[in-house]
Amino acid sequence: MLDTLVLISRVLGLALIVLGGIASLIGAIGFHRFKNFYLRLHPLTITTIWGCVYPLIGVTLLTITLSELGVYRWFIAGASFITALIVLFLAPAGSHAIARGVHKSKTAKVQPCLADLLDSELCG
Repeated sequence: MLDTLVLISRVLGLALIVLGGIASLIGAIGFHRFKNFYLRLHPLTITTIWGCVYPLIGVTLLTITLSELGVYRWFIAGASFITALIVLFLAPAGSHAIARGVHKSKTAKVQPCLADLLDSELCG
């Protein structure tokens, strides 16, 4: 029974690490394809969540099962999990702050723009 749980945890951890790598690749392609700053901000945030949080959770699951690490496996697993939580909570707030700062400084114009209710002169 315990061997089955260890195997499931290892496979799930490795799957989350691979999923994070694939998500980072998809986010990079999305960043390249989108045309303006605000559209590019979306795949970057998705890449941060999927490409960072999922692999960190995968590392947490993987290191818990590795007895070769000894006592240090709990430190690595705990640090990975806490880092994943911090990134999960702060990445959307950081993206919003960056978008708001760029909009207030009028650095990026939106092309094409349907409506900008905050500042109509940024529609250019």
